[in-house]
Amino acid sequence: MSPVLPDERLAAGAARLATAHRGRFCAETEQRVITDSYERLATTARVTTHLVVLAERLAADRLDALAHVEGAPGSGLPRVLFVCSHNAGRSQLAAALLAHRAQGHVTVSSAGTHPAPAVEPVVTQVLTEAGVPSAEAAFP
Repeated sequence: MSPVLPDERLAAGAARLATAHRGRFCAETEQRVITDSYERLATTARVTTHLVVLAERLAADRLDALAHVEGAPGSGLPRVLFVCSHNAGRSQLAAALLAHRAQGHVTVSSAGTHPAPAVEPVVTQVLTEAGVPSAEAAFP
């Protein structure tokens, strides 16, 4: 029996994760990761408007990292992790710039020890001015 999702909208995200990781993980693992991601984000979220989308993105990052650690086929790209305290400025800027310049040849992530609720607006502005297309999609 599948675990109960805390928000029924997560089912679509779980289905997308299943497609992206076909043959790597079972559906139960993917559902546990997306549920755990949602619950972790929900505990500190100040705004919950996009919580389902953010949970799916976090789950995708976590599953990609797990696949890399386990040596799954197709997960052999080099991985770079940028870390700062709030994951709202320096690490976001560095990760976005490297991802943009690497053009898919490196898997890039960012993290923070005490993640802020949002990326600093000035960072988003700088990335937009630099022509980085994912500037609006960044999140701590």
